[in-house]
Amino acid sequence: MAASTNPSIPNQLARLYADAHEALLQAREPQRLMTGFPPAAEHLVTWHNWMSPPFNKWGFRHLGRLRPSISVPCGQAMQPLPEARLDLDGFSFTSECGLNVRLDEHLLASHADGFIVLKAGRVVYERYFNGHGANDRHVMFSVTKSLIGTLAEQLICEGRLDPERLAGDYVPEFAGSAYFDASVRQLLDMAVGIDYTERYDDPASESSQFGYACGFQPAPAAYARYASLYQFLPSLRKRGEHGGLFHYVTATTEALAWVMERACGEACHELLARIWTAIGCQRDGYFMADPWGRGVSGAGFNATLRDMARFGLLLAGRGQHQGQTLIDARAIDAIVAGSDPRIYAQDEEFAQWMPGASYRSQWYVFNDHSRAIAAGGIHGQYLFVDFEADVVIVKQSSLPEAVGIFDVDNVRALRTLAAHLRD
Repeated sequence: MAASTNPSIPNQLARLYADAHEALLQAREPQRLMTGFPPAAEHLVTWHNWMSPPFNKWGFRHLGRLRPSISVPCGQAMQPLPEARLDLDGFSFTSECGLNVRLDEHLLASHADGFIVLKAGRVVYERYFNGHGANDRHVMFSVTKSLIGTLAEQLICEGRLDPERLAGDYVPEFAGSAYFDASVRQLLDMAVGIDYTERYDDPASESSQFGYACGFQPAPAAYARYASLYQFLPSLRKRGEHGGLFHYVTATTEALAWVMERACGEACHELLARIWTAIGCQRDGYFMADPWGRGVSGAGFNATLRDMARFGLLLAGRGQHQGQTLIDARAIDAIVAGSDPRIYAQDEEFAQWMPGASYRSQWYVFNDHSRAIAAGGIHGQYLFVDFEADVVIVKQSSLPEAVGIFDVDNVRALRTLAAHLRD
């Protein structure tokens, strides 16, 4: 996921924020999607349209009703999150368009469904929109990658995954593909030389082929080539050499997950369940499943806003929860250490979206005074942890476009808000 570089963005942003300011003064019409038995055609959300506006405002919150899924169970007892509420509606940050934008205006304009802020382990701010509620689960798209990267670092700490071994050593089916001679570390850090374009609006792109293979959307007849990710991943070809680069490819996370599962003999949803059952989650999470029943590890995890925040709190606590080590502190330290920001900066679109970052273990890492990490997904999904500020923020959204004009402002808002709470 990268930011748009359209030069007309500042003017568009200014207009949208002005509209949001006006909308805050008016009552909004209630959502009518999926109402009725059956719903009217214009309100019906299906497998074919759930990712497109306005249907995504319902689809992102109910993916499990549209596609097969794999449960990640919560524990037997939900543990409440302590609260210390602050009025942050009027907090403001400087938008890419130059305006000083209030948080409530930004959330409304950027199609937020849920937004939660925790400081020192306490909920200080929480808002829901568009019919979304505290007990509703929401697709997190590529935030899923960062969960998988965390699990991979844990396997490395346990000695069950060797970051220097080649992916082909674990998955011989990669023979002839881009992944066969890439190291596990290169998979983790998106440093694989591969012929792949991440273009969501091109039905012929590799990222669209990924979407068809994993079951996000039905494949048009002309592009129905792979029945499962197990078939799609070995088809991807090498381009250039591995290492010394940053090339963001969702399929690379799927390849990493396949390697992890072969290395340890457990599926990723089982690895995550060990954590999910122990941190006091309020609901089961779930992965969308591909047509062969394989969990979609690059973009398919769904959870409540608060449960995603609980995972962020675990990271902020360096893997400790109520005296129990759920993630090795060395795994978190390996992520927070980051990598070479000069490599990340070579991709201008990503560098505009998260300036100053590096990429390590499927996370965006800020190695400045904040010591912060971010996970981001299309249509406006975020998990942000600022270790110095002791702040965790989660945003769930239903932006009309996968990649669009609010991407840069989303990150600006997260970082500025964390800095505000640090001071």
